[in-house]
Amino acid sequence: MTNILDLIARILISFVFFLSGIRKIINYENTVIWMDEFGVPGFFLIPAIILEILAPLLIVIGYKVRISAILLSLFCIVTAMIFLNDLPNQIVGFSKNIALAGGFLFLTINGAKDFSLDKKLSK
Repeated sequence: MTNILDLIARILISFVFFLSGIRKIINYENTVIWMDEFGVPGFFLIPAIILEILAPLLIVIGYKVRISAILLSLFCIVTAMIFLNDLPNQIVGFSKNIALAGGFLFLTINGAKDFSLDKKLSK
């Protein structure tokens, strides 16, 4: 049961980032404009999209989970500080990003369980 719950948890924590990456592709121009309003150059959008699509996929399949999780944890913290720093107005969004960073740190520390490509390749 632990292995199934681990897989479900990896899917759930990854879903929002995968969806966000797809949304950024669909709304590319508007996202560049929005980032510019925060003083973030638009060229950072491409690496953000790659990270938000690739890292969740890797976490779900269980390949290089620790690397993907630490990158998403850092991404959560940085984006919270840049885009969600209008406190107290954005305290919920800021807190959610920090909580997600904690979840990804947990994955960084513990890795994936048996239902993972890393586990299969280590045998």
